Amino acid sequence: MSRERAREVFDEIAADYLVRDGVDLGRIFSATGLRVRGKAFAFPIAGGLLAKLPEDRVTQLEAEGCGERMVMRGRAMREWILVDDTAADLWPDVIEEALAFVDSITP
Repeated sequence: MSRERAREVFDEIAADYLVRDGVDLGRIFSATGLRVRGKAFAFPIAGGLLAKLPEDRVTQLEAEGCGERMVMRGRAMREWILVDDTAADLWPDVIEEALAFVDSITP
């Protein structure tokens, strides 16, 4: 999936979140994605969706072959997962989980 197509799929899902209190779109790394009270929780990139989830959930999704832990500057990020575009059917649930997680840890 191209970055543009990932954005289209993401935008369709994101529309439902933008009406929720505290949720908006903002810059995250070099992309635009969903934030709750200024904290990023999900955004599209070429090839998939990056989402912030509890570490045990990231590990579970990796083990199930549904995604891979995000690596930044050679370091695996504990709470960020890339859900491949071939698993786009999981994106709505992953985004919902990401919002719940980030909302729970954001003052």
